[in-house]
Amino acid sequence: MSISRPPVYLDNAATSFPKPPQVAQVMAALLRSTALSPGRAAHAFSLAAGREIFAAREQLARFFGCPDSSRLIFTANVTEALNVGLFGLLNEGGHVIASGMEHNSVMRPLRHLEARGRITLSVLAASLTGETDPAEVAKVLRRDTRLIVVNHVSNVTGTVAPIAEIGALKGGALLVVDAAQSAGVLPLDVTALGIDFLAFTGHKGLLGPTGTGGFVLGPGVELPPFKMGGTGSASEFEVQPDFAPDCYEAGTPNTMGIAGLAAGVRFIEETGLAAIRNHELALTRRFLDGLSRIAGVIVYGLPVDANRGAVVSFRLAGKEVDEVAYRLDRDFGIMVRAGLHCAPLAHRSIGTFPEGTVRVSFGFFNTMDEVEYCLDALARIAGN
Repeated sequence: MSISRPPVYLDNAATSFPKPPQVAQVMAALLRSTALSPGRAAHAFSLAAGREIFAAREQLARFFGCPDSSRLIFTANVTEALNVGLFGLLNEGGHVIASGMEHNSVMRPLRHLEARGRITLSVLAASLTGETDPAEVAKVLRRDTRLIVVNHVSNVTGTVAPIAEIGALKGGALLVVDAAQSAGVLPLDVTALGIDFLAFTGHKGLLGPTGTGGFVLGPGVELPPFKMGGTGSASEFEVQPDFAPDCYEAGTPNTMGIAGLAAGVRFIEETGLAAIRNHELALTRRFLDGLSRIAGVIVYGLPVDANRGAVVSFRLAGKEVDEVAYRLDRDFGIMVRAGLHCAPLAHRSIGTFPEGTVRVSFGFFNTMDEVEYCLDALARIAGN
């Protein structure tokens, strides 16, 4: 069939789209005007690029409630940030507790360390709706527990983990939070929540470009640098600087991308987290209600409430998930994601492994008209 309307993008849990216009404007202006090589010289271009990085670091530190901006470190994405944290904080081994809803960005490093005898690992059971009970943490907590790792918002079910309650039980362990799906949508104050290591990505809810992300180190948390090289500082020494952020940010940074990320965060602050959250919940609420009226639809996760993000996983009876996603794209121009979403543990927890689910994920720029269009398309697919 021919599609008579613009394509509909409903895969914001992978990468948000579109971006606020300011993001592209800032990035294009920098690319035209500055050499984008901060800290490598004392000339005007290098100083201008350095100011962009400094301003972005200050802005994101405030956004995440981090009082010392030098402890906000930029990386290429949340996967890199989590690898830095997990391998660095577990340099001397120990016991690790992980939720049953973790992404492979957490599970693959942990399984690697476990297989080599570096750590012992306890994976908490999650409910069929993707919920983690904080009481389960207390049951497996040990004196040698080094880390408790929690996915703040599931990229499969949208379920919000009770990180404050889990953090209250951590004892001498460190709380590591994967905020890939929550940063830019839910309030995140590392100080108030007692988070010791927060990993975030720029290209999802923070509305920045791909190739951006980072982590926040809580007070007193130290870890070894994961790469070494030029930093533009202490260049007279052939050893890596020992002060943050320089010790973690070797190599020329993605100045243009980081400036674009800062522009995305400015848009969020000007719009308001509550406004973004309420709009996405309204879309999700209508979508879930519409799905409940389509025969053969099985929805995974919680109803719309304070414990859910704008991610919906479902199946259509008698249809393969890949078939549903393909037909949505081919016949209706609706882009979603099907399969295991790089989170096989989460799918095992909710009983959808190995096929996975069809995932629809809304963003701030989606509209109610797009929700209705998607529901109509799914009703047609379900009927034939």
